[in-house]
Amino acid sequence: MSDGPEARPAGEVAGAALRTLVRQVRLRQGFGRVRSGFWPVVQASLAAGAAYAIAHYGLGHDQPFFAAVAAWVCLGYTFDRDPRRVAEVAVGVAVGVGIGDVVVHLIGSGWWQLTVVLLVSALLARFIDRGPLLVTQAGVQAIVVVGLPAATASAGPLSRWTDALVGGLVALAVTLLTPDDPRRRLRVLAGEATTELAETLESVARGLHDQDVDELASALVRGRASEPVLADWIQSARRSAEVARVSVNRARRDDILRLVDQAVLVDRAMRSVRLLARRAPTVVAADGTWPEVGPTAEVVERCAAGVRLLAGALADGTSTEGAREVLSDAARRADPHALGGDHLRVASLALLVRSPLVDVLEAAGTDARDARAMLPEL
Repeated sequence: MSDGPEARPAGEVAGAALRTLVRQVRLRQGFGRVRSGFWPVVQASLAAGAAYAIAHYGLGHDQPFFAAVAAWVCLGYTFDRDPRRVAEVAVGVAVGVGIGDVVVHLIGSGWWQLTVVLLVSALLARFIDRGPLLVTQAGVQAIVVVGLPAATASAGPLSRWTDALVGGLVALAVTLLTPDDPRRRLRVLAGEATTELAETLESVARGLHDQDVDELASALVRGRASEPVLADWIQSARRSAEVARVSVNRARRDDILRLVDQAVLVDRAMRSVRLLARRAPTVVAADGTWPEVGPTAEVVERCAAGVRLLAGALADGTSTEGAREVLSDAARRADPHALGGDHLRVASLALLVRSPLVDVLEAAGTDARDARAMLPEL
């Protein structure tokens, strides 16, 4: 019996549902990108308009669109604006536009003139600084200038260069005078990276508790896979610290520098935990039997619990006191003699736990000397 002309095969219905879901996800992601980029785009647009107005009304240039181009290219569409990067782009734009202007007025435009301008601009940019953005922008802007008619430079051979200079200066002023609070993104990265450390420690603890070599291998893979998140946190924190040093709003500088130190410490702890995961299977005897590693697993588990609390505190910007208490308790238990007994390999495994404990205690705000003092004497 037919279900009628409206009936469709199950596969077609499932495919339609999947396409609808994909569209919904893409729409949600698109709106998310719009929300995160709205104010940076508004700010860059206003800066481009202001640069155009300054060059037009202040310098008397009829079509100073290179001022707007320079301001827009320098600022971009995010708040992640490193003054060095903005300066690199501004100088690159000015170099390319300036050399292009001079060459066009001296020898005209054409394919070989373009080649000469691009060569000279790129080499001069390399001489000025090692930054790749500077070289790229110098070349791109030189190509644009040579490709445009000389008539656009109605105010003289260097008018477009001064336009680009105005745009770059406006962009640099905006970067320095209206900085965003970089701590929000840094705290998100800190929470993600420190959670990766906690999950790796938890995986190591499970592998030891269950005497599961495969789980230890998974912990090692997880630790290695966390490298991009940790690297992103470190790089972003260092860029934000550079911004804080030159920004007119320096009130957040201490917090940012603290996040830089914490990023380095958590990364160092992760390296130690990866070594722990790699060395843990060596305690297994040749016949496949495991020694008593339960107490060591409990210390690792306690350390993981403290790191979990630390991740939450870093993400929220709240006190790390709770994390310090749990990590201090784990440190006081990390005695290789008590945990390993007469088994040298278990004792060496317990010894490996001590290094990341000190690092995360420091990340939680404990003085380095006090963190080491919490560990039992060897």
